[in-house]
This record gives sequence, C-alpha cells and structure tokens, in this order.
Amino acid sequence: MIVGSDISRYPNTPKPTCRGYLHKRTQSAILKGWRKRWFVLKHNGYLHYYKHKKDEGKCRPLEVTKLEGAEIGVDTSLGKPFVFKCTPQAGNRIFYFCATSNQEMKRWLEAMDKAVHP
Repeated sequence: MIVGSDISRYPNTPKPTCRGYLHKRTQSAILKGWRKRWFVLKHNGYLHYYKHKKDEGKCRPLEVTKLEGAEIGVDTSLGKPFVFKCTPQAGNRIFYFCATSNQEMKRWLEAMDKAVHP
C-alpha cells in the first residue's frame, strides 16, 4: 500500500487528479459551521480529506469517500457563493463544500464529475 504522495520513492504512482483547500460544512451535534480542510481526489475516484495540507502522506485521512455514482452539483440553498454538494451513493450523507472562487469551484466539479462517471 502506498500512503500519501511520496512520488520520489514511487515514481509510477499517479498524481491525484485534484487537490486543495475547501471549506466543508460541519453538521455535528456539537459543531456547526464551515471548516477549512485539505482535500485530495485520487485517480481511483476516492476523495480523501485531512485537517491540514501537511497531513497528507503523514496521517490517515479524516475520511475517505467513494465518488463513483455520487450526485454532485452547485448548491444555492445556503446563500453562500461557490458552494457545491456531493451526495455519495453509499450512505445517507450529503457533503457541502465551499470554494474560494468560481474558477476553483468549477475545477473541483469537473474533477469530481470524472470520478463520478469513470
């Protein structure tokens, strides 16, 4: 198993299709609001996220979600710009993400769309 992005030791490991910071909506009983997280979309269609960029390859992801078959799209119901949501096929969870710009949101939507329909 290859963990993280140690490309130098494993040069044949494909680079992630998309990575970067997004704000993820938190809906737990204790915390509500938006948390900045480091997201990595791998070539196998799995979306990993970490607390910080430096955690990638060093720590286990906070969560790993399979995107194949998921529903993704822009969401205007929260009244914030650059928000999109992802509803994975497995489970009954909806992820809400907020990008820093329209361009960044489109970059993520395109990458996720390719993972949803491999």
